[in-house]
Amino acid sequence: MPKFQDLSEFAAAIAPVIGAANVNVHASAARAVADLARTSGLTPGLLSDLRFTLPLRPLTRAGLAVIDRYGTAASREHDLREHLRQHTLSEDGDGTLRLTGKGLEFVHRLYDVHAATAGRIWAAHDLRGLAELAVRVLESAERLPGGALELVAPPYEPEGAEPGLLLFNRLAVVRYHRADAHAAAWRAAGLSAAEIVGLPDGPLRAGIEAETNRRAAVPYRSLSDEERDTLYDGLLKLV
Repeated sequence: MPKFQDLSEFAAAIAPVIGAANVNVHASAARAVADLARTSGLTPGLLSDLRFTLPLRPLTRAGLAVIDRYGTAASREHDLREHLRQHTLSEDGDGTLRLTGKGLEFVHRLYDVHAATAGRIWAAHDLRGLAELAVRVLESAERLPGGALELVAPPYEPEGAEPGLLLFNRLAVVRYHRADAHAAAWRAAGLSAAEIVGLPDGPLRAGIEAETNRRAAVPYRSLSDEERDTLYDGLLKLV
């Protein structure tokens, strides 16, 4: 028997598990990433946040604002200036941001750190099987026009990448589908990004979360009940 009554319930349950799995890798890799930043003299910043998209496609400032919809323009500008100063990003005359060769080299070194970390903390788990389920979900996720997912999917995957690295980055990108679902839900309720951040618990927030789960559940239809249980149970063991 399936663990969950419906797909919305599944979407609500797996979202924090996906988030925790991502945080686990980031936290476990923090010291190594700090060492990499120190020895290279470069700031991870946006290179880390957008490691799975910048190697594949340029990004406009407007696109960056969509991906970072809960951040501030001042914070984004500060980060951009730092990367432009370090020559890890370049900017065209029309404001298009591109990863430089120096930036790509740093991203690959960052991937090496993440691959080693995932392989260490997630050893003895079926990472390849979980990564395959994750990519099926990602391939079934709708890219909403003007949303974040269309800007970050599919993720950059270097040739020969280890299953742990593939899973880590695919899960990171899957989260943008839910982020887009959440944004669509609070916009439908007439709210702004700032208003949803400060919205207290109550009927309005509960309704928005329910609508988010309904929208976020759609790509999980590509999996069978057994596969969804496998994905949930498998990811839960990684946090």
